[in-house]
Amino acid sequence: MNSPKAPISVCIIAGNEAARIRRTLESVSCWVSEMIVATDASVTDGTEEIAASCGAKIVRGPWKDHATHRNLAAANATQPWLLALDADEVVSPKLRDEIIQTIAAAQVRPDSACAAYSFPRCTFFCERWIRHGDWYPDRVVRLWQQGRGRWEGITHEKLVIQGQTGKLNHDLLHYIAETINDQIRKTATFSDHFVQQTSARGKTASLADIMVRPLWRFVRCYVLRLGFLDGWPGCYIAWMTAFYTATRYAKLRVIQSQKPGKP
Repeated sequence: MNSPKAPISVCIIAGNEAARIRRTLESVSCWVSEMIVATDASVTDGTEEIAASCGAKIVRGPWKDHATHRNLAAANATQPWLLALDADEVVSPKLRDEIIQTIAAAQVRPDSACAAYSFPRCTFFCERWIRHGDWYPDRVVRLWQQGRGRWEGITHEKLVIQGQTGKLNHDLLHYIAETINDQIRKTATFSDHFVQQTSARGKTASLADIMVRPLWRFVRCYVLRLGFLDGWPGCYIAWMTAFYTATRYAKLRVIQSQKPGKP
């Protein structure tokens, strides 16, 4: 006899993810009550058909940003708990059991339940799991009660919670698909967003920001947070973090030099 499914709506936003969304859905389909995949008109590779074959409900809307699309998926959820996933993430068996136990306890004692829960995310990069440095534990808030959270932000969207956030202990598995070239391209995009948001607030960058901040980020990632234990990928991640830091402050300096009155 099958156990009753947990009262959870899994909310996923997806572009062309036919190559990996099935693995994500299969990690939750047997134990959650509802799966929702939010897409837009750019999806043409069969992602929607694969998701539907796994039992997911498809909702479509014009693309604006990640937060808007996550809120679209959440708005179509019918269960009292919501779990947000990306198409390159998998709920590990240990995290699955912990989520089920947490929600079961909340049903018995609703007053003791938190409004939301975070858990660590472990990334697979360059053929190994990254368990140190700036990439781990990479704690994310993804499980929350219906009506008590809303996504906000543009570049790195954040779930804003009304109430207390608790902590779960087991990993969400992140099968990052980017190559090193993809990571470099993301540096350009993310640094542009940083400059737009930072300059809009009137903040400036000094020479020390370009020289000292990248060095500190490398030392923090590789030494203080034990990135060296992840082998050469840990070393590369530390250098990439330093490069991203230098790039965004260098771009901010360029914007400063272009303001009226500057040569």
